[in-house]
Amino acid sequence: MFYQLKRMKHSILIIAALLIGLSLHAQTRVQGSVKDKRGRIIAGANISIKGSYDGTTSDSAGNFSFRTYEKGAVILVANNIGFKMEEVPVTIGKDTLVVDFLLKEEINELSAVVITAGTFEASDKKKGTVLKPLDIATTAGANADISATIQTLPGAQKVGEQEGLFIRGGSAEEAKIIIDGSVVNNFFYSSVPGISQRGRFSPFLFSGTVFSSGGYSALYGQALSSVLSLESIDIPERSEIQIGISPIFLSAGFQQVANNKKSSFGLSYNWVNLTLYQKLVPQAPDFFNAPSFHTVDANYRFKTKKNGMFKIYAYFNSGDLGVRNPSLDSIGLKNAFSLKNRNFFTNISFRQFLGKGWKLNTVASVSYNKDNINTEVQNQQNEKIPVVNIPVIDFTHFNLDARQWMVQARAVLDKRFGAINTIRFGAEVWNNIDSARYTNLAGTFPTKISDFYTAIFAESDLYLSNNVAFRPGIRIEHSGLLNRWNIAPRAALSYKLDKNSQFSIDFGMFYQTPERRYLVANSNFSFLRADHYILTYQNLSTNYTFRVQAFYKDYENLLKTDAAVTNAVSTEGVGYAQGVELFWRDKKTFKNFDYWISYSYLDSKRNYNNYPTAAMPTFAANHSGSLVLKKFWVKQMFGVNWSWNWSTGRPYYNPNNAKTDFLTDRTIFYSTNNFSVNWLPKLGKANTVVVLGINNVFNETQIFGYNYSNRLRDSQGLLIREAVIPPAPRSFFLGIFLSWGVDRTQQNINGNL
Repeated sequence: MFYQLKRMKHSILIIAALLIGLSLHAQTRVQGSVKDKRGRIIAGANISIKGSYDGTTSDSAGNFSFRTYEKGAVILVANNIGFKMEEVPVTIGKDTLVVDFLLKEEINELSAVVITAGTFEASDKKKGTVLKPLDIATTAGANADISATIQTLPGAQKVGEQEGLFIRGGSAEEAKIIIDGSVVNNFFYSSVPGISQRGRFSPFLFSGTVFSSGGYSALYGQALSSVLSLESIDIPERSEIQIGISPIFLSAGFQQVANNKKSSFGLSYNWVNLTLYQKLVPQAPDFFNAPSFHTVDANYRFKTKKNGMFKIYAYFNSGDLGVRNPSLDSIGLKNAFSLKNRNFFTNISFRQFLGKGWKLNTVASVSYNKDNINTEVQNQQNEKIPVVNIPVIDFTHFNLDARQWMVQARAVLDKRFGAINTIRFGAEVWNNIDSARYTNLAGTFPTKISDFYTAIFAESDLYLSNNVAFRPGIRIEHSGLLNRWNIAPRAALSYKLDKNSQFSIDFGMFYQTPERRYLVANSNFSFLRADHYILTYQNLSTNYTFRVQAFYKDYENLLKTDAAVTNAVSTEGVGYAQGVELFWRDKKTFKNFDYWISYSYLDSKRNYNNYPTAAMPTFAANHSGSLVLKKFWVKQMFGVNWSWNWSTGRPYYNPNNAKTDFLTDRTIFYSTNNFSVNWLPKLGKANTVVVLGINNVFNETQIFGYNYSNRLRDSQGLLIREAVIPPAPRSFFLGIFLSWGVDRTQQNINGNL
């Protein structure tokens, strides 16, 4: 019995060996390697026969090998994360089959390099978020002013006596501010001599802020220096009522959201009056009519069936003020300046996905601004003096009624192709009409000038790999006023170094029509021009931002004016601006603490306007920087904010100097430390924000330049002067904001962190 079992076991082993041998003989070996297009090994790739379970993975050397029973024509598949699937038709026979795969990198939005083109972005669409609306509201010293917060970023100069964005050696006229694709013609409140004005619009109107300090997209034009693009919010979360209370303003508004969340409309009113504030905080100028403003704005938004968005926004502002300063041309007299302003802006925007990768963005806007300015020389009783036959005094009496209309329409088509490649193209038209009536001792002088501006443009985002992206663009523009065309090529190339860091190089040609007020007598001039060259390294993550940039701007065809800076005489001015900028933001190292540091070095000279020689312009400083600190306590819902803004002295014009010393004098070092606190308690069902701010905490002396007399001299024979300083050495802000309808507790926590 034992002998029979032993023979049976021996037979089973022989049969099994024969079956294994037959099985191996029936299978075919499939082997090969997996690499990328650059010949680099890809380990861990999956290789299989389509429609079967036969397959394997590549080893650390990129090689693979497996056996299969399949015969005849099959599809061999290789895939790996980050690469496109590769399918190869093969025929399996008796002999070993060798297949070598070369996988192509798959480009996707999560891993692809971001095309920056000199841009700071603050939106949910990009990885590199820099500033959000709450950042603007809680930056000490900015008082919730968008432009004041932008001045804490590198590239923006700190000019305290004039409103506007002064970017990389560029004047305020060289920067454009855009809302939903349309240019805002009068973003800032109207100018008052020697006093900088804030922006008209609240940061909470906008969901995203894109600040380009140079090399901006071909979609925009008519700006030699930079573009600040603001994107308004879509449908709010829920219906809401807001109230704001302060010693200087009262505000109220609401947003009504439809039950289906597909539409909303809102209305708000804001009244500002500085009478009480100026009694509590004495001002250097004599405000005989304290600044007072009434503002109304309204919006309507609805979603279309294909997730498109239609938005209407309208804004109206009415403002009045009057201010006196001692006259430098006659002892004991005063110069009085009064301003009445009416401003209106509305835009209608529409975006829609059209299918098959197409998207349409359109916008139309109307801007209107009216300034009635009256200046006169007054005596000690604040009465207008009669004619004294001294021209510099008699011609200080004048009235100016100036009106500006601007109508703009624009359409952009986007087409997505490949993985994430995009081409954008479109056109826009502007119609500007400026009219004025100037009255002085010599009579009344009406003027009217208009420009019909058209442009077409195209731009593409081409992702050559996850590490390399290229953005070529071109813009073609025509000015009816100048009767001239221009062609402006632009390009940006970005290379991703690792997960968070990248290097970019940008080039662009930028054109702008000269200011129309200089072209009343003659418009036969060229476009102004600036060429930008920019190198950027940046490292962006959720909690850290580091950026260093080097740039060079070459100015051509700048405007030259007559000695009185009244009329253009040529566009043969030239100039340059070059520098290095640093930015660092850290939101993680210290718990519930956020800070950023910026520094700018600028070297700039230009020969333009009535300059007798090339010189650094009055709005530029060689060195400037900011330190912004924010600490928030979650349990107490309490935040403390600090900012230090500084710059070296800026040039100013001294008529006592010889022409060889033109703009060689410098103001003193500029420095201001600002403090604010924000407390977010719950008062019943109301979300409450209490804000207290103090600007220039240490009462540091600030001088922005000097005004000189036209005729009075001191004992040394020099024209007397007066420093241009802020209206008050310190300024204060206190406001309480209440809202009902949306619980913003978590939003405020996230925003402050």
